[in-house]
Amino acid sequence: MESITKGRLASFSDGVFAVIITIMVLQLRLPAQPSFHALADAWPTAVSYAVSYVLIVIMWINHHFLWGFAEHSTPRLILWNFVHMFAASLVPFATAWVADTRMESVPVFVYAATIVMVNVAYHGFAHAALPVPQAPTGRQRLVRRTALLRSTLTLALFIGAMLLSLKLPRVAFLLVTCVLLTYVRPEVPMVRPATRRKVSAGARRGAVTS
Repeated sequence: MESITKGRLASFSDGVFAVIITIMVLQLRLPAQPSFHALADAWPTAVSYAVSYVLIVIMWINHHFLWGFAEHSTPRLILWNFVHMFAASLVPFATAWVADTRMESVPVFVYAATIVMVNVAYHGFAHAALPVPQAPTGRQRLVRRTALLRSTLTLALFIGAMLLSLKLPRVAFLLVTCVLLTYVRPEVPMVRPATRRKVSAGARRGAVTS
C-alpha cells in the first residue's frame, strides 16, 4: 500500500472519469433522418447525456475537493476510492438505457439507483479522506454536521426518485437532475466566507513579512 501514493491514486481516478465521459460520447447515436424533426425526436438521448455529464463533472469536482483534505493514502481511502470509481463506471450503462427506452420506468429506476450507489460511495470516501481532529472546534463540528445532513437529505431524495420512477419516470428523472445541482459547490456555503477571509488575511501577512 505504501507504493500507492495520494498523487498516483488521484491520477488513476482522473483517468477513470475521462474514460467514463469518452464512453458516454461514443454511445451517442446520430438522428435517424437528416432533419430537425429527427434531431428533436432524439431529445431523451440529449437530456440523459447532459445530465450524466453534469453528474460526472460534479463527482470529479467533489472528488478533487476531498483530495485536498486527505493527508496520505490509506487502505481505507484506497478501498472507498475504488468503490466510488465502480459506482461511477455504471453511469454510461444507465445513461444509454434511459436514452434508448425514452425514459421508461425501470431504466430510470436503475439510473436513480446508480446515483444512490455513487452517493453512498462518495459519503464513505469523504469519511476516509477528511481528517478527524482530536479536539474539534465548533466550526469543524458544524461543517461535519452540515455535510452529513446534506448527504442524508440528498440520499433520501434519490431513493424517493427511485420509487417515483415506477409511476412517473420523467418526473423522477427531473427530481434526480434537481438534486444533483446541490452538489455543484463542494464547499459548505455557511463557512466559505470565513474561510476566504482567513486565507486572504494569511496571504496579506505573508506579503508583508516577505
